[in-house]
Amino acid sequence: MDKPKIELKLPIIANMELVAINTAEVVAKHMDLSEDKAAEISMALIEACINAFEHSQAQNNVFIHFILEDDTLVIKVIDQGIGFDKSKVQIPKIENKVGTEERKRGWGLQLIKELMDTVEFESTNEGTTVTMTKKKES
Repeated sequence: MDKPKIELKLPIIANMELVAINTAEVVAKHMDLSEDKAAEISMALIEACINAFEHSQAQNNVFIHFILEDDTLVIKVIDQGIGFDKSKVQIPKIENKVGTEERKRGWGLQLIKELMDTVEFESTNEGTTVTMTKKKES
């Protein structure tokens, strides 16, 4: 039997990441994931969606696929934007941000990696796919 898969197509408009979060919560409940794991998935998904919305320069939609495997949830966030070179993404130094007017942003990729069990980025000039997994038991 095929693995259950939910596919969302989100227009790039304000707060659309909330649709993804609602779906993630339903999926987490269905998979019997703990509340902590569900919250980690939601936070990582918000970051991945916001990155796609703000940085991809995609003209149309962001696609989100939830693939339910036996003991693992696989989430793919796919944009058809300009892509990025992850080796050029600088994680900000916290001491440069605290107590300054500088925007307290730039930790998205690091946060996603901390929250999920595995994270892979595939990026070309035709778009980016972020694949994140969360295991039931870890």
